[in-house]
Amino acid sequence: MSSGAKAGLVSADILRREKQELRKHERSTKHLEEESRNAQTVFRDKSGRKRNLAQEQLEQRLKAEAESKREEQYAKWGKGLAQERQQQQNVEDAIKEMQKPLARYIDDQDLDRMLREQEREGDPMAALIKKRKAKESKEKEKPRYKGPAPPLNRFNIWPGHRWDGVDRSNGFEQQRFARIANKKAVQELAYKWSVEDM
Repeated sequence: MSSGAKAGLVSADILRREKQELRKHERSTKHLEEESRNAQTVFRDKSGRKRNLAQEQLEQRLKAEAESKREEQYAKWGKGLAQERQQQQNVEDAIKEMQKPLARYIDDQDLDRMLREQEREGDPMAALIKKRKAKESKEKEKPRYKGPAPPLNRFNIWPGHRWDGVDRSNGFEQQRFARIANKKAVQELAYKWSVEDM
């Protein structure tokens, strides 16, 4: 039979012996049954190694936090850093204005400065003031090279203002540009040749 017992007409002695063997087998596997009842589930990956779920959850949480920080940073950049600074400045200005008294008198320096900085239409002195401000804010400009067009270089760096116009290079830049141009021409020619009969 499928249970391992003999089928058909069997004596009581054989049945007793089979029953004793079955009980003995059950007793020997009883402790395994108890252990397996309280055992923790073992999770394994495709290769058969044990997985540490707590560690995986921790890594996943850290990864999610890093992702959310990065998303927050990109959202911040998407708004525009200059606009955000301007908004912050506006808030600070508003707080500063709220702390001032409602009535402003003639000796209020902030009010005086604000009124002086305003440009009014038809002001005869506006052009002079604008010119003076431009002169004050203008930084000293560094001298630049003024002469014939210099030879190209890899970095498109313009020569200094003291350059005398003499090319003292070893010819590497010109060779490099020639190689690049030659390679581009060969590729273009190969492409045209490959699609010629289409």
